[in-house]
Amino acid sequence: MSSKRDLKVAILIMVISMVTGIICYASFTPPASENPVRIMFQNKAGKVLFTHYIHTGDYTEDCLDCHHNLEYDESYNCSECHEETGDEDMLSRADSMHQTCMGCHEDIGAGPVECNSCHSL
Repeated sequence: MSSKRDLKVAILIMVISMVTGIICYASFTPPASENPVRIMFQNKAGKVLFTHYIHTGDYTEDCLDCHHNLEYDESYNCSECHEETGDEDMLSRADSMHQTCMGCHEDIGAGPVECNSCHSL
């Protein structure tokens, strides 16, 4: 008789432990990173997944290499200045990204420069 009782107690302890683990996992999320980890650019040519960590860790440590508009330790979203269609005073968002990203890839000899290498999603 004690083996059935022991089995019930063991199952009860296992269920309680599992529920406790799930609640703790869901309740204590890790803090958000100060810097973005990945950014998904949505556009007509296909989504572009940009991995911020790889670019800042392997290729540059100076934020101004990409974020030309840093003022007072604040960065701005590209679309705040670069609209979908550009004019003679301001490049379009796509032209700005292409100039910045592809220009850097060509300068350092690393990274894709073909359309479908970035626009792959």
